Amino acid sequence: MELSFMEISLKVIIGFFLLFLITKILGKTTIKQLTPFDFVSAIVLSELLGNGIYEEKVNIIYIVYAVFLWGILMIFMEKLLLKYKGFRGFLEGKPSIIIRDGKIDRYQLKKNRMNINQLLSLLRQSEIFSIREVAYAILESNGSISILKKNKYQKVTMQDLQLPDQPVFLSTTLIIDGEVLEDNMNDLGFDKNWLINQLATSGVNSIKEVIYADWLDNDGIYIIPYKS
Repeated sequence: MELSFMEISLKVIIGFFLLFLITKILGKTTIKQLTPFDFVSAIVLSELLGNGIYEEKVNIIYIVYAVFLWGILMIFMEKLLLKYKGFRGFLEGKPSIIIRDGKIDRYQLKKNRMNINQLLSLLRQSEIFSIREVAYAILESNGSISILKKNKYQKVTMQDLQLPDQPVFLSTTLIIDGEVLEDNMNDLGFDKNWLINQLATSGVNSIKEVIYADWLDNDGIYIIPYKS
């Protein structure tokens, strides 16, 4: 027995509102912010719904159950990723510095399965037409690229002002959501006592009070506390 238009319409309407509800619960992540995990989850969810709509043996209640269960799993994983930093890195991946101080890091390119042509394409999409303009380029976990230009190639250039070139520094994140990024701090040669003293100097009593903090060699520490 074939599905009637009424049955298909009912399944589509229910599926539409289920997907809308799950999307609202998960938040307003844009397409560019989707991680590989989000992308795969979205595909599986759409397949569950799509296959169920046109399969006459699949009752509406099974579609609701499958989509609802998958949505619960996605929400659970989102909460887990927010709570556990190490688990977040495993599933979502970590940013990679593919151009460091104007030089291409071939190891990072190979690690991320990227060739020079792909790198150049990403740079052109960011209006960079020569690697000579780039001081640092970071490949984000969602596949986009973030670029820090050399001083003389920035919009208001040191060259235009006839000033000597200044070194370019990359900021290092120290705290996210009240948690210290130990590896980053150790790379800088700092320790937790130093960080606590820096926070105290800025009127912050605890690391847990900080939503974000970073360090820039020529500008010191930058702190954003949670709003009271």
